[in-house]
Amino acid sequence: MCEYCGCQALATIRDLTSEHDAVVNLIGAVRAAHHDGDAPGMAAVTRDIAAVLRPHTEVEERGLFPFMAAEFPEHIAILEAEHRQIDAVLGEAADGTPADPAWPQRLLDTLGRLRAHILKEQDGVFPAALAQLSGEEWEAVEAVRARVGTALPG
Repeated sequence: MCEYCGCQALATIRDLTSEHDAVVNLIGAVRAAHHDGDAPGMAAVTRDIAAVLRPHTEVEERGLFPFMAAEFPEHIAILEAEHRQIDAVLGEAADGTPADPAWPQRLLDTLGRLRAHILKEQDGVFPAALAQLSGEEWEAVEAVRARVGTALPG
């Protein structure tokens, strides 16, 4: 990931970026399972992606985004809507492999949107947050992280 703006020096942004990296790696695993015709494998990895995104999204939507919304209301609204759309498709695999034969392609399309979403956050939101948020606001974001934890090991 980038190092040009200095946002990786903040633990909060570094953790969010690590979660993005984990999700991108898992997207690769979904694509490999799809290539192998392994819909149950796709569903299993989809549940792993959802597990990483649950606390990640909570940190963004309950911590970071509220502080960014006053300055960038349209951008934040779009990101939150994308969260809902992505979560809906990931949620289709929550209880197993979806029976809908169109689900694998719907999932791949959604994962493509998720990758684009990640870039919007890393190239736009995170550097903007670095410039905009005060120390107290970062502490509030960190409090959300402390409350929700992370799905990543370590």
